[in-house]
Amino acid sequence: MRDLKIFSGNAHKIMAEEIAAHLKIPLSKAEVRKFSDGEIFVEIKENVRGTDVFVVQPTCTPVNDHLMELVIMVDALRRASARRITAVLPYYGYARQDRKNAPRVPITAKVVAEMLMVVGVRRVLCMDLHAGQIGGFFNIPVDHLYAAPVVLKYIQQTFDDNVIMVSPDAGGVERTRAFAKRLNSGLAIIDKRRDKPNECEAMHVIGDVRGKTAILMDDMVDTAGTLCAGAKTLLENGAKEVHACCSHPVLSGPAIERLCNSDLKSLVVTNSIPLRGDAIACDKIKVLSVSSLLADAISRIHNEDSVSSLFV
Repeated sequence: MRDLKIFSGNAHKIMAEEIAAHLKIPLSKAEVRKFSDGEIFVEIKENVRGTDVFVVQPTCTPVNDHLMELVIMVDALRRASARRITAVLPYYGYARQDRKNAPRVPITAKVVAEMLMVVGVRRVLCMDLHAGQIGGFFNIPVDHLYAAPVVLKYIQQTFDDNVIMVSPDAGGVERTRAFAKRLNSGLAIIDKRRDKPNECEAMHVIGDVRGKTAILMDDMVDTAGTLCAGAKTLLENGAKEVHACCSHPVLSGPAIERLCNSDLKSLVVTNSIPLRGDAIACDKIKVLSVSSLLADAISRIHNEDSVSSLFV
């Protein structure tokens, strides 16, 4: 792996260091800082000519800063004659703007894809995209990993057989069904309906959760409103206790306060996004590492081996 190099911006350097440790190589050196007016400056501190470069940079909060860091780093690496540049995006920012669902709105997930391709990214490695079709926004290879193996292992080791997987909305049914199938457990769906504008949503449970440990499954948790309301509804419908699992802990706005005051027993997340502020001290949140999974994928891409065996 002499011609393999791992770089990181400021988004999640700890994850990049963990990935490099799994690959048994040092994290490559780059200076990424801001000028006093907020402009981003990047300098690659070692020779990358002819090397296979991977830039680990989840585009999490502050999204625009971390996205620009990634774009500028890729440009610097391309101008330094790197052989191939792969963007490793454990979390893909702007993924929720993936379609035109109203007049005169952008498809920002596509805009981000075009930015990365134009600047010189030649491959993308991502995890648990909000919508799978985002991979089609790229005209370059996209390896879409899932955190499912790590989360499934945790559920199997932590809970007994009396669990039921719950989708918090209709859009997450396919994801939740896949987990239920592998756990050989039941499936339930929370149906949300808003009868009038600005009125509380009516929430109904499709499926029998009585006496069972309900596990809400989602790809990300942002303000935690849906998860907390879902947990209350499940308990009202006879669930013994409620836990939640998600890949990306965005946790913005009142999320931590809601989680601490909610009926959720625990929230299991991955380290695709680093926890910040009050989230670090919240005892309901447990973080699972996906660094080894990403490291394995990077090794396979570098050695031109199949990555499909990592897909779930």
